Amino acid sequence: MTEITARHQAKIGARQKPTIPYDYDSALNMHLLGPGEPALSEWQALGLPLPNMDTVRAYRLQRVQQMLRERNLTAILLFDPLNIRYATDSTNMQLWTMHDAARYCFVAAEGPVIVFDYHECEHLSTHNPLIDEVRPARSWFYFSSGAAVDRHAREWAAEIADLMRGTGGMRLAVDRINPEGASHLSQFDVKIVNGEELMENARLIKCPDEIAAMRCANAACDSAINVMREHVQPGVSENRLWSYLHAENIARGGEWIETRVLSAGPRTNPWFQESSSRPVQAREMLAFDTDLIGPYGVCVDISRTWLVGADNPSPAQKDLYERALEQVQNNISLLRPGISWEELVKRALVYPHETYRHYSVLYHGVGLCDEYPAVPYPHQWEDEVLEDGVKDGMVICVESYIGRRDGGEGVKYEEQVLITQTGVERLSTYPVDLVIC
Repeated sequence: MTEITARHQAKIGARQKPTIPYDYDSALNMHLLGPGEPALSEWQALGLPLPNMDTVRAYRLQRVQQMLRERNLTAILLFDPLNIRYATDSTNMQLWTMHDAARYCFVAAEGPVIVFDYHECEHLSTHNPLIDEVRPARSWFYFSSGAAVDRHAREWAAEIADLMRGTGGMRLAVDRINPEGASHLSQFDVKIVNGEELMENARLIKCPDEIAAMRCANAACDSAINVMREHVQPGVSENRLWSYLHAENIARGGEWIETRVLSAGPRTNPWFQESSSRPVQAREMLAFDTDLIGPYGVCVDISRTWLVGADNPSPAQKDLYERALEQVQNNISLLRPGISWEELVKRALVYPHETYRHYSVLYHGVGLCDEYPAVPYPHQWEDEVLEDGVKDGMVICVESYIGRRDGGEGVKYEEQVLITQTGVERLSTYPVDLVIC
């Protein structure tokens, strides 16, 4: 095969040009290969259309650049791998780069999109024609720089400042940055503003093809949950059960699970116990929160509670379960475009705080992960925290956790819904009734 230069040609003075054979690289790129089997056959059987990812990529980048212009910002510099994913659909060692800043991305309001990637990784961005250039990242975090952090940060800042001058302004949004980098950018006359707010608001409204990706991801999650359910029996450990959800998510093109919140029996109250080596027992409640990043990088965040090894629940178990269902279904019914977060909080069904433990929020956004806003309980409400209100195109998770403060088990229940022009549409499709395992 004749080697050709990849399409991300240097347009504004890159120090390194990609040299991966384009046809070879494109054929093997994970984002172009897609989720594969068994996901595709399962989605076809359900009549689910596949998302047009070219449309998604263009929509997301347009959202970011539009918000830069609205805020009179020259560009945004992204380190959070989920923000890089949103702006470019380019990924590389997502979990590792969450804590080691080995790659970043520069998006200009009127100008280039540049991915600064880990060494020899330029081929990971060839699937996206919206990326104008790939450069080697200048890593200046302590793991890679040691005592040279300050010098490396200054070299990094000089390159970013040069980009800013070439792009026509010095107002730069940054989603996360260490003190050394901020200090050196300031010395080069770069004005830094908070990029987290911009990215959370850009990600807030989903386009139709993003919703199509969410439907597919929810269906893949359902299949993974079913496999986990098939293995529920007295004596199996919580860790073993949780491993089935991981495995089946990955098999369907999913990427990772953000938490490991699965527990049974006395470990369900209070909530947030992570899965353990403890075997589940007959007549116990088993509760879990998926928190998974599924196909297309989409988060599926739903919760269910099952009864293990019994024909019917005890009166106490039934009471908790019915309360959780009542809370979520009532609070879903309140959602509509135009309603304020404050009105939602005031009208939401909430059980007495002194009697019942509850979840950390009533509602939260969801997209590539749990996203803005996090809508609190009435006793935690602060007037200045949440702006605007519910909008058409948002995807919202509606939460409930019910556990008595005087002891016993707890129930976790959560649904994922799309806000439409007329109300809501439930995206999560896993059965709601108390499942007997």
